Amino acid sequence: MRFKRLSIALIVLFALALPESVGLGYVLHVFGNANMDATIDQSDVSFLNSVIDGREKVTDLSDANFDGAVDMADAAFVQQIINGTEKNLTVMDGNGLPITIKMPVERVVAEYLDNADMMQILRRTDRVVGVDLAVAKSPAEFPSLSTRTNVGAMHKEPDYEKVLSLNPDLLLVFSNVTAEKQKNLPGVPVLFAGLYYPDLLNPETSAFTDAVRKLGYVLDARPEAEEYIQWHIASLRALKNTTEEIPEEKKPTVLVAAYPEADEKTIFTFAKIDTLTSMVELAGGRSIAADLPDFVKSTYRIEVDPEWVIKEDPDYIVLLVVATTYSGLVLDPPSGYDADNATGIMQALEAFMSRPEYSNLTAVKKGQVYILGGNLRNDASKGLIGAAYLAKILHPDDTKMDPEALHQEYLKRFMGLDYDINQHGVFIYPPLSSGEGMLEGIPDSYYPAEAANATTIK
Repeated sequence: MRFKRLSIALIVLFALALPESVGLGYVLHVFGNANMDATIDQSDVSFLNSVIDGREKVTDLSDANFDGAVDMADAAFVQQIINGTEKNLTVMDGNGLPITIKMPVERVVAEYLDNADMMQILRRTDRVVGVDLAVAKSPAEFPSLSTRTNVGAMHKEPDYEKVLSLNPDLLLVFSNVTAEKQKNLPGVPVLFAGLYYPDLLNPETSAFTDAVRKLGYVLDARPEAEEYIQWHIASLRALKNTTEEIPEEKKPTVLVAAYPEADEKTIFTFAKIDTLTSMVELAGGRSIAADLPDFVKSTYRIEVDPEWVIKEDPDYIVLLVVATTYSGLVLDPPSGYDADNATGIMQALEAFMSRPEYSNLTAVKKGQVYILGGNLRNDASKGLIGAAYLAKILHPDDTKMDPEALHQEYLKRFMGLDYDINQHGVFIYPPLSSGEGMLEGIPDSYYPAEAANATTIK
């Protein structure tokens, strides 16, 4: 048996980015938030005046104009931020590093699903001039943004010349590895906001929540950001209030992993930092990876042998597929908002279930293996909707939240989409059944064939 760690350079956990003086409370990481609370307002002006008078100590975010000194100019600058007239804004990115952005931001290149979703949620799609390949290939989810200039697969094959030709004020990136893009895009702020780290069990202080609030400031969309944050946190609390009451001994063990192709002899499971692990925990499950040495380290995937999976023998298996293309090659079965045909994901499940090395696993013998579409991990719902589906699978009698209703609200209220998930989309398989003729996770039209396999919602 072997364990192989796949490191991501420069991963810095959000907790490490918080100034020590903050303790466990939430701090908005925008310079000018001098009193280190959740917003920038007149209390920060008053606090800065007290700092200048010597009545308060300088904090890590006191230097509002980021010129290396804390003085009256900072108090005036905070007033500009409050009024929305600041000429630039410095924020602490998701790696805990300061980045200064010229304001107002009017030309944005958005990389991958969560950033594109956030531009729709904040109602700032008119400012997007370029998107990466994943967004361009997803017209159902991004009816407007998918028509913007396609700058390629930015996290795999970035086209820097094309990005620069768009004269962007800001590049929003999915990956926290930003140094190479900063080097190749001189004069363009490259912002990893921190959307990757949702911490679904503690959303009030998560890097994801901080990222949404920061983007509200950067894009002059504070009310829209706050509306989404409050909905996201309230929905997570409602789910957590149910699943946290489940006794530990009743929480099933779960292997959450990337879908392995037929020629892959190893499995990639996910570490504590990853959204998928948070989803399992919020849904009332226990990741079998929790005891691995690399589970709490700066990794997001951990390579393991089949022998380890067999030894752990999980009650459930959840496999992630990500439907996208690189250089014309289609990876994984079709899933997500642009996939109405569930045949590919059905066949993928059948292929995994028929692999001889896993045939004696409890999850396989009981038919408790599920395939999850990448949207439920990588978009701006950031695991909330996926956790709602998983909670219904793991604890159908205890969980009252209807994942499809939550999903539909997200799409209509925040994404602004006229999209009926009773008719469209492939998100989880086998699906859930919410009544005669109704499936959740794939289109209802598959009901006659899939009703026997579906988990019934009570």
